[in-house]
Formats: sequence, structure tokens, C-alpha cells
Amino acid sequence: MPLHRRDLNRAALWLALCGWPAMRVAHAQAAPRWRSDPFTLGIASGQPRPDSVVLWTRLAPAQGEDLDGVRSCAVQYEVFGDEGLERRVAKGEVITDAERAFSVHAHVQGLAPQRQYWYRFRCGDAQSPVGRTGTAPAADAQVQRLRLALGACQNYEHGYFAAHRDIASRDLDFVLFVGDYIYEGFSRTPEMRRHGAPMPLTLEAYRERHALYKRDADLQAAHAAHPWVLTWDDHEVVNDYANDREPEYTDPEVFLRRRAAAYRAYFEHMPLLVAPQGPSMRIHDRFAWGRLAELWTLDCRQYRSHHACPDPTRDWGRLVIGCKALADPSRTMLGAEQSRWLAQGLAESGRQWKLLGQSTQMSSTSLEAPRGRQSWTDGWDGYPEARKQLLQGIADARLRDVVVLGGDVHRFVAADLRVQPNDTASLAVASEFVGGSISSRGASRLAMEQMRHDNPDVAHARGDERGYALIEATPKGLQCEFRATAHPVVADARFQTQARFAVESGVAGVRAA
Repeated sequence: MPLHRRDLNRAALWLALCGWPAMRVAHAQAAPRWRSDPFTLGIASGQPRPDSVVLWTRLAPAQGEDLDGVRSCAVQYEVFGDEGLERRVAKGEVITDAERAFSVHAHVQGLAPQRQYWYRFRCGDAQSPVGRTGTAPAADAQVQRLRLALGACQNYEHGYFAAHRDIASRDLDFVLFVGDYIYEGFSRTPEMRRHGAPMPLTLEAYRERHALYKRDADLQAAHAAHPWVLTWDDHEVVNDYANDREPEYTDPEVFLRRRAAAYRAYFEHMPLLVAPQGPSMRIHDRFAWGRLAELWTLDCRQYRSHHACPDPTRDWGRLVIGCKALADPSRTMLGAEQSRWLAQGLAESGRQWKLLGQSTQMSSTSLEAPRGRQSWTDGWDGYPEARKQLLQGIADARLRDVVVLGGDVHRFVAADLRVQPNDTASLAVASEFVGGSISSRGASRLAMEQMRHDNPDVAHARGDERGYALIEATPKGLQCEFRATAHPVVADARFQTQARFAVESGVAGVRAA
């Protein structure tokens, strides 16, 4: 079948959107002579595969006028097999432009499995800092260890990102970040620093919010030190949005235009490969770590059913009692297609540890009250039948070594997962760890003690400290160390071990280590 010019043009546009390094633009302008550093937002890598990684940066000089009138820029990248940058193994060029906020996504292929690499960018007379990244092991490799940092929820106004400095210093295979990378709102009484801008509604405003976060030196350090695997939660768009609805009950067409702007800005600032298509973007993905582990990153926002029993004036997540809609088996957290993809992947996986990276707490957090049991509608308790179907599928397939890794709730959690929550007659089928929050404030110790009392599946819950979790999987077991500091997080915060938990190979459920 002959190719027409319009087909070639479409293919070129698609390659450009995906940031493929082979793409060339015939009349790209010469790089400007920079008056200030264009790499102020740092560099990053992500999506580690056995033979490839994605490299990211964005040209954003402190003197923004450096890019005035520039239509497109050529950005070169180099990848080295040694820290001394003497053995170059890959190089390429990406053309970027104002339509993409001068962001760069380079898909570097042909790399060796389970290797460390160092990389840098150049544009004109400017050169970026050097970053370190790494590839995954070969698909059939007998791997003895996977080590990752689990992070989420970094509200700029609630404290400094010192946790990322601790993460940067660690020996890790990658960072798993499960949502709330930015916060769109503002605090009436911010503890430490301010966003300095109103809530974003447009593409340019979301770009500015991402850029503010990216300028944080500790966050840049964690990106430069390790490859990242990412999924999102709600604050990347707006608090507690569900599918095409946000709390203000805005017309869905209007809200989806805002969601499209937020998704596009998110893509422009992350080491991801597949760009959004309007208000839709696939972020759920699957990563293997040899024969030892497999990780599914899940999207708990884009496809979910609207909240059950919503407030008629403002659709936030809320505590409800006696909400009959919670028992509706058609209500979904992941959407039908993503749920089938996950169930099939879990059933087919021959790898030992099956890790589910998703944005919130899966174990029950419901509370006893005088009028009945209270359930929080924005979390998995608001989608109990969907949770039951997922865990029942794990039980029916007789899967072992399933561990759910979450964020969102601003607390450290270690819990057992049962088909029937908190029912000891229902065997645990999986284990759960929630990695706290990088800076976002959480609940008091008294509130967490009450939650634990009413939910015996929860072995540990602390919301008064901030931080992240270190996860290490080996053939014998999986260890989780909660790394914590006081709230609010000060710039020179130091981190200590709050608690350690373990999961024994072949035995579902957590135990103190």
C-alpha cells in the first residue's frame, strides 16, 4: 500500500509527540546563546526496561526571554557506561518546541540489561548536570534483589522535600511515585512556603505549577540519582476528581478540557513516553524485574465510577453511613478494561513478587460510629465491591506474594488484605504498605489509633510524621522500612526508621521485623 504525504506527516507528528530521538525537524532554529542556565528544572529518567530508559529534561532558563521568538530547539543527549563519562554508549538529538513547553523525552534503546548508566543533555552552549539511571534485568534473569523507594504526596506548602535528599543517597533500583506529585490547591495556613499563584485551570498555569515543584533542589537530586516509575492520583488535576467529574459539578465537557491541560502538563514534566490524547492518557503500565518481581502501576482516577452518595452541593470524598450504592457490583475503581488487563496479567505472571503500585490505601479505614459504620467514599472503601472482586480474583487464582503499594492518605500503613476486610475467618490473600507522604500533613496519632482499633487488619498506622518507604524484595521475603521525620518537614530534616515490617515468601500478611 503506497504511503501518502499526509500519512508521513501524521507519523512525523506522532514521533515528535512521543519524543523519539530519531525525529528531526528540517528547519530547527539554531540554539540561542544562553544568558542563563536553560536546565533549571533538572533532568530525569524513568520507565526502566531491560534494553531501554526514557530520559527527560525541559528548557526553562531563569531569563525566560532567552526563548522569546524561538520556534524549536535541538537538544542533544549522551549516555555513558561509566561515571567518568569516558565510554559513551548512546547519543541522539531531540527537537523540541514551544508547543511542548520545550520539554524533551528521549527513548534510549539498545542498552544492556541490569546496568547503570550516566547521561547528560546539551543545547547550544549549555550543558545539563549529569544524571544516573539504570536498566531492568533481562526478563529471564534470576535476580536476587529489588530495592525501591515508595513515595507520594508532596505538597509544596506543607514542608520541604528533604525526603528526596534521603532517597537520592540510597542504593536503589528505582523510585516508585504513586501520586500527588503537585498540588493544585493552596493552603490557608501554609506551614513553610507558598505556591504564589492561584489554582491552575489552564495549560500554562499547570506548567508553571510543575515548574515550581521541579525547581526544588532535593527533588531534582532524587530524579538525577535514580530512574522513576510513576502513576498519578487526584491533585495532578484537582482534589477528589472522579473520571469526568470534579467537586464543583462543572459541566463534564468543561472539566475534561481542564483535565486535558493537566494531563498534558504532567506528561511534559515526567520521564514518560506516551503523550496524552486530549483528556485521555494511559499511565497504567507493567514492569518486570527478571524472574524476581513484576510491578503493575494502576490508574485509580481516570476510569473510576463517580463517588457513591455524593453531597449534592460539592462532590468531595466524604464519610457516609448506610449508603446503599456502595453495594453496587458495577461500581469500579479501575474501569472494566484496566481491571481485565490487571487480572489477566496477574494470572499469567510467572514472577515471584507481584507488586501493585496504586495511589491510595486498599485496606479498610472505615470507622465505628453511633449510627453505624462510616466509610470514606474517595478511597477503596468507597468501592468495596471492586476491591472484593480484585482480591477474590487473587484468591481464586491462588496467587502468592502479592503486595499492594500505596499513597494518598498521608500516613504510613502496614496491613493484611482479605476478601472480607477485618474478618479473621477470611484468609489474608495479599499484603499492603503505604509509604506516608513526602510533606503533606496527616492525621494525629489518636486518630490513627482509632482507625487501627476499628480495622484490625491494619498492623501499623502513623500519620503524624512525614517520609517514604524503602522496599526490598528477595527470593526469601519482602522487607519494608518506613523512613520518617517530624511534621512539618524543615529544610535540613533528618530521617530515622519509624518501623520495619516483613512479608515472608509464600505467606500473605505483614509482620513486624
